[in-house]
Amino acid sequence: MKIKFYKIILGLLISTSVLVGCTSAKKEPIKLDVEHVLDLSVLKTRKTVAGLSSAVDFPRSIEKGNKNWDFVGVKDWCSGFWPGVLWYAYEFSGDESIKKQAERFTAPIKEIAYTSAENHDIGFMVYCSFGNGYRLTGNEEYKKVLLSAADTLATLYNPNVGSLLSWPIYKDKYMHNTIIDNMMNLELLFWASKNGGSKKLYEIAESHAEVTMNNIVRKDSAVYHLASFNDKTGEFIKGYTHQGYANESMWARGQTWGIYGFAMAYRETGRKDFLNTSIKLTEHYLDRLPKDGIPFWDFDDPRIPNAPKDASAAAVAARGMLELSCLVQDKELKQKYFKEAKRFLAKLSSEEYYSGETNQALLLHSTGHHPKNSEIDTPIIYADYYYMEAMLKLRQIENKQDLGLLKK
Repeated sequence: MKIKFYKIILGLLISTSVLVGCTSAKKEPIKLDVEHVLDLSVLKTRKTVAGLSSAVDFPRSIEKGNKNWDFVGVKDWCSGFWPGVLWYAYEFSGDESIKKQAERFTAPIKEIAYTSAENHDIGFMVYCSFGNGYRLTGNEEYKKVLLSAADTLATLYNPNVGSLLSWPIYKDKYMHNTIIDNMMNLELLFWASKNGGSKKLYEIAESHAEVTMNNIVRKDSAVYHLASFNDKTGEFIKGYTHQGYANESMWARGQTWGIYGFAMAYRETGRKDFLNTSIKLTEHYLDRLPKDGIPFWDFDDPRIPNAPKDASAAAVAARGMLELSCLVQDKELKQKYFKEAKRFLAKLSSEEYYSGETNQALLLHSTGHHPKNSEIDTPIIYADYYYMEAMLKLRQIENKQDLGLLKK
């Protein structure tokens, strides 16, 4: 299959009107053929996985000029995203050969659930792999791993602060630290508390979300990347934006972790303050978003418009806003968040961002850790993961044809 083929297909299947806001009466509908784009993504995923021999090497990113993934080991925080992509490809296609590959790449991650917690990323690693696997297969062995992983993650909880310790290796620098990314790992705890785990896991997750809301979410409706606390008294010391341009800047992916994470926390708890927090973060994100719907890596980088974009943040935003569209009661907000999320996905599915046969990834133009000059303007595996998740969620909503009926 040639690059030209992908370009022709995507050009036929995807067209977007120029949408700046959500109030114009003259907007044309966004055209995105979800089924065909998912077909292309499954085809590409099947082709990629067929060339991977080792199940303990996990795709993470692709260096500029290269076509193939660079790999990391099972303990890298990104290890769970590749098996997650495979599970999503299997979910859409029903292809048993992809299922076998998903099982093969999921299996090595089991060790994370049964070893001491080294960081908060247990949720990313285990829930994205074993969580999707259990959801799709009902494999009881997967459930046991998930419950053990939740217990392991919970060992990072500090009751004095009321949150999970995100980075034990940075305790000397930040004392008890909690990062916005950690909101995404709470889903493992909420799930476990409903599926045979301790009810304490629910309490930990709820408390962590509350502490994050009260300390990481700023008055300007942006978020810090990291909050530092006194681990004995629980006192908030300072907020940092570790992977952003500056402490008070608006780091794009962090904002989208918050959008999705607080929507999920509301779904699990019914707490309106979590819902309102997700809405607040979403509105601020939309207010500052470039017209094309794809954020720069940090909204305050002075090099804009010559700063790198972050497709991964756009994918997370799309998924989070689709979740939010199913949770808010206001019909105008439902439609607004749904349409904006679909617009982001249409842009990501366009020739500009969809890789085609440029390389093995699905999406181009993500940014990892810009201050460390790491993974800048390159494909990154979590962009593909949340893109696939968002496309499947969009398909599910459109098949339901009623935003108010759907929950994850």
